[in-house]
Amino acid sequence: MKIIRRRTRTISLGGVKIGGNSPVSVQSMTKTNTLDVAAIVAQVRQLELAGCDIVRTAVKDASCCEALAKIMKKINIPLEADIHFDYRLALAAINAGVDGVRLNPGNVYKKEEIEAVIKAAKKRRIPVRVGVNSGSVRIPKGGVTKERFPALMVKAALDYIKIIESLGFRDLQVSLKVSDVGQTIDAYRLMAKKCDYPFHLGVTAAGPELSGTVKSALGIGILLSEGIGDTIRVSLTGDPVQEVIVGKNIIQGLGLRQFGPEVLSCPTCGRTEVDIIGIANRVEQALGKIKDEKGKLSGLRVAVMGCVVNGPGEAKEADLGIAAGKGSGFLFIKGKPVRKIRESEFVSAIIKEITRIIK
Repeated sequence: MKIIRRRTRTISLGGVKIGGNSPVSVQSMTKTNTLDVAAIVAQVRQLELAGCDIVRTAVKDASCCEALAKIMKKINIPLEADIHFDYRLALAAINAGVDGVRLNPGNVYKKEEIEAVIKAAKKRRIPVRVGVNSGSVRIPKGGVTKERFPALMVKAALDYIKIIESLGFRDLQVSLKVSDVGQTIDAYRLMAKKCDYPFHLGVTAAGPELSGTVKSALGIGILLSEGIGDTIRVSLTGDPVQEVIVGKNIIQGLGLRQFGPEVLSCPTCGRTEVDIIGIANRVEQALGKIKDEKGKLSGLRVAVMGCVVNGPGEAKEADLGIAAGKGSGFLFIKGKPVRKIRESEFVSAIIKEITRIIK
């Protein structure tokens, strides 16, 4: 599938470019108290190791901004300050050295307050995200139908952007997040017709790991497949590292970026006579720990197949694979069977070949 990306402006958040021809970036958000500098820094480093490009941190009060100044000196990836209610927190965060700020039109809306933030961002040459969430959109008297709600969100974003543009500022990105997948898709599709700013995609309050992953994959994946979206955040109730892993898988699954080897494994059935589930999980975990500084494993396909029906054929289609039988199987490299190995050797044989590739 060939995806033609929507044409947008390009902004720079720290060292990461968003929009234009830039790769779709992966974001997450810290989930520890911003005042706990050591905990925040440790979590950011975990996210960086997982492949996170940009991290966002909640700024609840002025003391958080003091912590931000310390945090910025100890992390390597760009940090965006998440601002709500009090525009002065945005000013303090900008002064603390953050790489960008997110403003919510639903709770930072006075024109003079917006102007103050934009003036500070312009001086520091950092971008601003206009982040509209369904929960903070002002509903008109008489209410609004579910079908019309995306249009209301888009109007809220456009009205806000109009104020910012009047100040001669266009280093913007836009997000329109709803917990409903369909409404999220409708909002971004409509907004894509109205402006050329890069989009931050996400389904807000998507839920716990399983349901949140499914909803995020649908909402984000459908939009990315249509060329809409420049940076993403998978919102899960859980470990932020998992948000990054899911986000990377969505992007890689669509062929928009290659982060490393892709593991292909069969779902197993009554014909399976080895522990394919355990083997596939161990292979994926082991591959995730391998450092591939030169990118030699990017796009590599590793197959772990469990029976003689589809196994040999699908293992041949991968760069490296195992086609299992009863207690043993064949190791395939570049479509050719190399040797027969025992089940206990499956994982070590794959890792050995992977290690050989990156040397």
